Amino acid sequence: MNKYLIEVSHEGNKLSCERAIKSFLDTGSHFMTNADWGCSDGEHKAWIVVDLETKDEALLVVPPEYRKNAKIVKLVKFSLDDVDKKLLLHHT
Repeated sequence: MNKYLIEVSHEGNKLSCERAIKSFLDTGSHFMTNADWGCSDGEHKAWIVVDLETKDEALLVVPPEYRKNAKIVKLVKFSLDDVDKKLLLHHT
């Protein structure tokens, strides 16, 4: 299982915020109803962390009308013991 950060942006006006929040909540999905929102601080995005197998599965969590604006990032933890090895593999 992999961990992904899903970031979904929307336009920065009151109506767009309300539509996005309602759309997420209406899905009934545990992922969507527990999204964190940045709208009240001027960052018109929602963030969700999910444990799924692939980026494609993570994208399917997002309501269809917001998928084109979604960014999916695979999250990885590093320890001091493996920093050099993992970073070298990533940058070669």
